[in-house]
Amino acid sequence: MYPEKAERRPDPEGCLTAAIRIPVRIVVLIVVVPVRLVWDALALCGGFLGRVLLRPLGRAFDWFHEHVLAPVGRGIARMAEAVATAAWWLCKAVFYWPWLGLWRYVVVPLAVHLIAAPAAWLYRTVLTPLGRGLARGAAWLYARLLAPLGRGTRLALWAALVWPWTALWRYVVVPLASGAYRYVLTPLGHGLAWIGRGLVWLGKGIAAGLMWVGKGLSIGLMWLGKVLVVIPAVFLYRWVLAPVGRVLAVIGREIGDALAVAWRVAGYLSLAVGRALKWLAWNLLGRPLRWFYRDVCTPVGHVVRDALWRPAKEAAVETGRAVRAALASARETVRRARREAWHALVGGERRPEPVNAIRGQARNLGGAAPQQTLPGMVAEAEISLRKRG
Repeated sequence: MYPEKAERRPDPEGCLTAAIRIPVRIVVLIVVVPVRLVWDALALCGGFLGRVLLRPLGRAFDWFHEHVLAPVGRGIARMAEAVATAAWWLCKAVFYWPWLGLWRYVVVPLAVHLIAAPAAWLYRTVLTPLGRGLARGAAWLYARLLAPLGRGTRLALWAALVWPWTALWRYVVVPLASGAYRYVLTPLGHGLAWIGRGLVWLGKGIAAGLMWVGKGLSIGLMWLGKVLVVIPAVFLYRWVLAPVGRVLAVIGREIGDALAVAWRVAGYLSLAVGRALKWLAWNLLGRPLRWFYRDVCTPVGHVVRDALWRPAKEAAVETGRAVRAALASARETVRRARREAWHALVGGERRPEPVNAIRGQARNLGGAAPQQTLPGMVAEAEISLRKRG
């Protein structure tokens, strides 16, 4: 069994870290607490504003967009599409179809029947046979007349133009060129090559000397740069920048940790302040208002409702009913008086007597119309009141 690995403990902190941490956390806490309080207040106001104002406005805008803007936009889009389609068809009818018809039914037939067909007929009927005849005539003329005469003509041209230049090149230019190359250019080239090799060796020596000089200068400059630049830079980095960087890193880390801790502490403080304000508002306003509403307003309201409102309501209802009944009785009295006055002036009115219909039979129009009865009922002739007297 292998021994269990011991838990790695954090490195011990130095006195510098402990000396920096406490002041930094105090300062950061003093700075962050107001910011956190303001942030929590703004977040609370923002949430309340979003619930009360922004969400209803958003829903209203969604409804307005869905029921107003979208239909109007679709109507405008359809109208624009219809206008564009009409404009497109109008443009085609004005600018495209006339030229297409002119090209298809005027220009192309004229070009085919007046230019292409005559040209093809001329090429096929006239130019092709003429070209074939000229080719056969030229072949016959070369074979019968120019071929026998060509051999002598070629010999004369060769003797006049080719042989003199060939002899000049072979017996004059070539010997002069070979002699100049052998006796002039070759020695001159060997001498120039020897001089070039000497110059090359001289250049190599000069280059080697310059190389050694440059090497020595580079070594001296490197040593001088090391003494004047590198060693001071290493000293500055090792004994100044590195400690300052470590101190700044510790300060930055502690500031970050302090900000995190102060933000959490400020959150707890903000929560405590909020709860305290809530408790204070409840005890100063909410609880008295609740007591006043429950112990004062509610009994008074019940008393007013039971003692005043309900009797007044019932009295008003009864009064309304009585007024409506009185008005109905007055209207009926006026209507009867008017009817009686009319009867006294014009004459009496015959009142129809009630007719006792026999059960089990249905009435029709006395045979004037087709028999229309109900199912299970016997049809009976219809007799008007006048005939019955």
